[in-house]
Amino acid sequence: MPADLAVIGLGHLGLPLAQAATAAGIGTLGYDPDPHAATPSGADGPLSATEIRRLLAAGFRTTADPATLGKVRTAVICAPTPLGTDRALDLTGIAEAARTLAARLRPHTTVILESAAYPGTTEDFLRPLLEEGSGLTAGRDFHLACSPSRHDPGNRIHRYRNTPKVIGGLTPACTEAAAAFYGRITDKVVRARGPREAETSKLLETNYRHVNIALMNEMAVFCHDIGVDLWDVIRCAETKPFGFQTFRPGPGVGGHATPIDPHHLSHKGRSPSHPLRMVELAQEVNGRMPGYVIQRCATLLNEHGKSARGARILLLGVTYKPDIGDQAASPAREIGSRLRELGAHLTYHDPYVPQWRLLDRPVPRADSLYEAAAAADLTVLLQPHRTYDLQGLAVKAQLLLDTRGATPTGAAHRL
Repeated sequence: MPADLAVIGLGHLGLPLAQAATAAGIGTLGYDPDPHAATPSGADGPLSATEIRRLLAAGFRTTADPATLGKVRTAVICAPTPLGTDRALDLTGIAEAARTLAARLRPHTTVILESAAYPGTTEDFLRPLLEEGSGLTAGRDFHLACSPSRHDPGNRIHRYRNTPKVIGGLTPACTEAAAAFYGRITDKVVRARGPREAETSKLLETNYRHVNIALMNEMAVFCHDIGVDLWDVIRCAETKPFGFQTFRPGPGVGGHATPIDPHHLSHKGRSPSHPLRMVELAQEVNGRMPGYVIQRCATLLNEHGKSARGARILLLGVTYKPDIGDQAASPAREIGSRLRELGAHLTYHDPYVPQWRLLDRPVPRADSLYEAAAAADLTVLLQPHRTYDLQGLAVKAQLLLDTRGATPTGAAHRL
């Protein structure tokens, strides 16, 4: 089957798109310049041999040959845009994908950006690279649009097909071209006024999550200080049928969808006059949570006549979400590193992570969960995977700190 679609980048954004397109009968090509990286593995973990065979049988294939990009009608850029040390998005991956695609870009091709980016990236950053490298004009010779990814790893209800897709094209014709493509793989297409509105909708969705989690994290610290059961407070509050959406605190906020403050408009060399102060504060609050967990660990050990130095501590669940293997920005890494710095002897258990390293040093993996919990001075639940019997774990553990409020009431010390 000839390829109709090129997915540039096969990580946590590109692989779900490739799977959905292939399932819809679209000839799909996965491109990555690194031949070792051009293997199907995304946010839900590496595909099984059966899943790979099914994809290949349906027409999907991967390649590191850029020449193949000139033979498709639609190209979707799913390059990673990680946060740099300055907390700004690194657009290098988008730039490399754009230059590679531009050299092979044909008239009438539809180019779509799914990578996380700032408002204005499609028009002010991606468009010039495509036009300069191809000699074509966006909106006239080829279609250009933005459709931010909404993939939620591990979500068994909201999959690619039933999650509405927001699309903003450079021109109305660009929007319709992108809508025609996504209409083949999603049930609902939502047309934005343009690329900036589509990009900013992703900004709002991501920042909404982080700001609300930050509120709950502050409530967790506050309620612990005044002796109030936060988890019972949440249980009561979420019965309100209007004006309240439940969020829960935790040891930190992980994941690929990092909060974005548009004052980091590095590619434009300027900042808006009104930065998002609530986003900055949310980042500060959420960034403090790993340290707060460490504080709670030390306090619990002290209350039981033990010190963090030399204590045997078992960490349960080191991924950023339950029931998947993705460790992107998981707070477990900072928590584990800081516990080691305090002199604790760490072990971990996670059914989705066969090996785990901190600062290039391996962390021993517990083979028997209950035996490890019984032997540990402190067990810290960081991610409540469904495979964990939390009631049984609470019985076996000498001391259990639940950072997710997942254990039965009274069975553990909660965040």
